[in-house]
Amino acid sequence: MRNIRGITGVRARRGLVLSVAGLTAIPAFVLGTGTAAQAASCTTSTGPYQKQVEKYLHLKVDGKQSSADCAKIRSFQSTYGVTPTIGYAGPVTWRTMQTLTAQKAAGKNPNKAGKCPTNKGRIACVDLTRQISWIQDGKKLKFGPVPVRTGRDKYETRTGAKKIYWRHKNHVSSLYNVSMPYSQFFDGGQAFHAVGVKMWNPPGSHGCVNMRTSDAKSYWNLLKNGDDVYVYGRKPGT
Repeated sequence: MRNIRGITGVRARRGLVLSVAGLTAIPAFVLGTGTAAQAASCTTSTGPYQKQVEKYLHLKVDGKQSSADCAKIRSFQSTYGVTPTIGYAGPVTWRTMQTLTAQKAAGKNPNKAGKCPTNKGRIACVDLTRQISWIQDGKKLKFGPVPVRTGRDKYETRTGAKKIYWRHKNHVSSLYNVSMPYSQFFDGGQAFHAVGVKMWNPPGSHGCVNMRTSDAKSYWNLLKNGDDVYVYGRKPGT
């Protein structure tokens, strides 16, 4: 969050106490970057979504875990930051595959269903269901769609019409001492900002819209204070 000197005026005007909605002190094994995740062995257990995962990965669809299945599933989990990386065809792995499918289907027409307003001029749209965001001007797509990582269960990114009200390029949380580059706050402590984890890494943020650094930088260059933000849908698993 901002230093006390920098936020006194904003707090007085808005009655807000900004919290770190995007990043917290998450154990290494949750992020999939610690020794616990790396040292995990390949499971021999058959997961509840074994057949679905086998089909997605173009494996033999027999619903039975094999060493080949586990290797492929672990590779997928490692690529997309799904933890624990043990090759288990569980709900998080299958949900990630479904999200990826929806994201790819969005193509270059993410607002095909017209759920994000087209009468606002420039606006940043966030679809929690597909975990994507994009910037449009009227009906014209200006940037994206890009994958995002939104609020986990009990810390959901709030839906509705918002506006960017404060930006801080090199923001650091004073609460958790965590870097939040290219922060653009649009709803209390909820903001667009870059993170160092993959967008599909469970369980999600504490409300912020996490982005890859390159995407957060593009949002920083394209948006300004007062620009509209519209958040809709529901994140899978919340």
